[in-house]
Parts: sequence; structure tokens; C-alpha cells
Amino acid sequence: MNDQISMETAIQKAGILLEALPYIKRFKDKIVIIKFGGSAMSDDKVLTNVLLDTVFMKTVGMMPILVHGGGPHISREMERRGLRPKFVDGHRITDRETLEIAKTVLVDQIGASMVKKISEMGNDAVCVWEDGYCPITAEKYYIEVKEDDGTTNQLDIGYVGKVTSIIRERFLSLCSECTIPIVPPLAKGNDGEIYNINADSVAAFLAKALGAEKLVFLSNTHGIMTRPNDETSFVSTLHEDEAHSLIDKKIINGGMLPKVFACIAAVKAGVKKAHIINGQIPHALLLEIFTDKGVGTQIIV
Repeated sequence: MNDQISMETAIQKAGILLEALPYIKRFKDKIVIIKFGGSAMSDDKVLTNVLLDTVFMKTVGMMPILVHGGGPHISREMERRGLRPKFVDGHRITDRETLEIAKTVLVDQIGASMVKKISEMGNDAVCVWEDGYCPITAEKYYIEVKEDDGTTNQLDIGYVGKVTSIIRERFLSLCSECTIPIVPPLAKGNDGEIYNINADSVAAFLAKALGAEKLVFLSNTHGIMTRPNDETSFVSTLHEDEAHSLIDKKIINGGMLPKVFACIAAVKAGVKKAHIINGQIPHALLLEIFTDKGVGTQIIV
């Protein structure tokens, strides 16, 4: 009886491998941008699953690039030092002290930890921010504020930027090696300053600039739902027009907004596929990329 169960289990496993085969062929030598944030990294089991999935992708010939956030980690470190995090329209107000904390947390703690974990899994990884060098350029970002008289003013929120360019050859060189690039949301300006960048926008910019096959956002929800908190309303595919309708109704809001906008912008710029999936599902990346069903919401235009 046990031998029969073992044989059935082995056959099922073979079937899973065969289901993955056409996807492995399709995505071989293709760049996939994966972005995941602080909530996922706070759970060591979730982080380990994401990194294992990424190593698997690299092993079968794909070119994954990991873009990570770290907002909750930065806020906790600020509070530990007696500072109160402040935000405007979802952007962290970043003075010089906050920037130094962000750099330490994002590069020296999160980035270094990810490189170490991937190395322990048998693959090379490198944080693209090395010894003050970064292959991403940004300019200072201002929030536009509408006044009562209809005029628009620019609000200075400190060392916050938006990506303007990347050194494409650096990323392509890393991807062609047996290396997984780890990208913190930091960039250097032409003015010599360092800027804190929204990680979702970094991921979208990289996907467009590198001609990525896929852009995947790992969130803490099952993709997008058309009715708040009703998982039966989950949609596997969402058109841009439908997304804007849900935004107008405030059904898509908060942290999901930049992800949806980033997906739309990336696909319009030529990225083949853009997905939002639940990173808390074990091996969600592999399920989304290598199975027929998938587990998240695909954004189309």
C-alpha cells in the first residue's frame, strides 16, 4: 500500500514538472523583476520562500532581479532612535538623519542579509549598491499641492527622488552571470546627493528599461478584489479601464495604488506581463510563473 502511495506521489510530482516545462522554456534567458516589501521581509519564512523561488528561477535559466522595500524596518529604527516617521501622500519625509538610517537599513541590513541567505542556498547574489556606487540615477522629487486659489505649489519632502535612468549594461552584465541582483530603493542624483525612492517605481522603471518579460509585485493580499475584504471577488485579470474604475471608487487604494499604476505604466512601455500576487502564499512566485492557473492578478492594457 505504501509503495502504491509513493508511486502515485512520484507520478504527481512528475506531472508538476511537465506542467512547468513550457514555462521554463518560454522564460529562459528572460528578465523578471520581482518586488517585495517590508511586510514580507518581516516574516522569515515568507522571505525564505521568496528567495528559494528566486534561486529556482535562476537555476532554470531565468534572469530574476529582486527589488526590495523596507519601510517598516526604517520606521522601527527611527522610533528606536527617538524619531517619529512622517509621511505625505505615502512618501516618507526624509531629512539627512532619516536618509542615513534608510541607507543603513536598506543596504547594510536588508540587502546584506538577502545576499547572505541566497549564498547559503547555493547561488551568488549582489547588492547593486556597493561602496557608494549605484547604477541608478534619480532627481529630487516634489509633491504637487493644489492651493485653494487653484494654483499649484511644490512641497519639498527632503531627500526623496524619482528614477531618471539606470546603467543598463551593469544590470545586464549581472543577469548574464550566475548572480541575482538585489536592488534597494536608493539612487544617486546628478547633484551628488543620495535619494530615497519608492520601491514600486524603481521596479517599474527597471522593468521598462531592461525590457523585462515579467514584473511581479508581492503583496499581502490575493491580488485585486472588486469588493473590499471579499476574497470571492478576486479577479485573475484586470484591464486598465477596470483598474481606473476601481481607483475612482476607492476600492483600489493605499499601498495597492502605486503597484497598480506601476503595472499599467510598465505594460504600456512594453513589459510583457505584470502581476500582483500574495507573497504570503508558500512559493507564490513559482505558482504564478510555472503553473497554468497562477495565483494573482494580471494587469492588462
